[in-house]
Amino acid sequence: MLRQPESTEPPRFDTEGTDQQMDRFEYRSNALWCEEVPLAAIAAGFGTPTYVYSTDTLIDHYQRFVKAFDAIRPLICFSAKVLSNVHLLRLLGRQGAGIDAVSGGEMYRAILAGVAPERIVLAGVGKSPEELREAVRLGIRCVNVESEAEMDLLSRIAAEEGRQPRVAIRVNPDVAPDHRTPTQTTTGTRGGKFGVDLECAAELFRRTAGDRSLRVEGFHIHLGSPIFDPATYAVALDRLLELVKEVETSHRAVATIDIGGGFPAEYTDRSAPGWDDYAGAIVPRLEPFTRRGGQVIIEPGRTIAANAGVLLTTIRYLKRSGDRNLAVLDAGMTHLMRAALYDSYHFMWPVTPAGQIMPASRDQPWTDGLIEYDVVGPICESTDYLARGRAMPPLGAGDQIAIFTTGAYGMTMTSNYNSQLRPAEVLVEGDQVRLIRCRETYEDLVAFELLDSDIP
Repeated sequence: MLRQPESTEPPRFDTEGTDQQMDRFEYRSNALWCEEVPLAAIAAGFGTPTYVYSTDTLIDHYQRFVKAFDAIRPLICFSAKVLSNVHLLRLLGRQGAGIDAVSGGEMYRAILAGVAPERIVLAGVGKSPEELREAVRLGIRCVNVESEAEMDLLSRIAAEEGRQPRVAIRVNPDVAPDHRTPTQTTTGTRGGKFGVDLECAAELFRRTAGDRSLRVEGFHIHLGSPIFDPATYAVALDRLLELVKEVETSHRAVATIDIGGGFPAEYTDRSAPGWDDYAGAIVPRLEPFTRRGGQVIIEPGRTIAANAGVLLTTIRYLKRSGDRNLAVLDAGMTHLMRAALYDSYHFMWPVTPAGQIMPASRDQPWTDGLIEYDVVGPICESTDYLARGRAMPPLGAGDQIAIFTTGAYGMTMTSNYNSQLRPAEVLVEGDQVRLIRCRETYEDLVAFELLDSDIP
């Protein structure tokens, strides 16, 4: 339902029954605020489109995720591909987070953010020799190897560097999540590009366990994202623990189990289980391993960051096309790729809604007083839709629209397609606002194209 604001209490999204959707974006007196700052003031000060992040939400989600899994004392490595701004990685690092990197660039960001190398893990199916060499030189916590060829290359590099990196073998457990996980983001099924087939992993462990250039000490899995059913983790862990048992019976003790990430965020109300539900499926299976000294690594990203950010946009034009009402924003698929790529849903609402119609639900249901809009961007592509048939209060050109749950896979997936400028990023802490990424300029667009001879 949608409701009018009550005078005694600012409208909030209905979060009863969930331990995730407790963010600091809320409507007060017919205006959207982030913590103690109105978003209209951010738009006035920094322009749009701009990504806006809540410090309190990011820290609170991280701390409560850690608490859910406290019984197994895991190393929590935040997934940098989700949200990679150095300032935000530093913020999480100061809370004790490590970093899950999938490239040399993300390792560089982690180090720049002050995260200790022993709290960094490196994954990725196609790591370059340069990335592997940098991981070896840094002495990171673990390199998650995804093929025999990569293992051989890492061994040669380690020997050349005179180092002995710690290694985990990424295993493909052939576990499919339910239909709510997009096919494009499913990574733990047989025949995919990620990891080593389950039946080959023990032999690869055996073959490399005696390699004096490497410390092969465990296994890594990642099932995809988002994984909505905790039982998916249970099935995968049962298969992985059978592999661990086989290896330890015939070879040597396994010291590390990295269970990956993939935990969901709340894109609509009560759409995902809470962190305690996932811990209930995972912790009992791994407690015996940790009691005997094993180290568990978990790589959450979306579940911590998604609801800590919104994309603040402005309507450029309203138009009619056939029987459709279109709202054309200053942000499109180059600023938020997920809708075009996955047909994903993001709740959106005016920053200052007409008629003081306030949302009580992120499901965005139809009710009296709303108008159905297709929300589109300025990009010259037919797929540049951010929403179709979305019920919202009456809109006008110049109105600001907040697109919610964009703290994950938002800014990190932006591009310069159509020579669009990447947006600014700002961080809110209480009543303080800090610019943490400048908006790009036209000069930035061509900075790497102009050689000395090209400069007039």
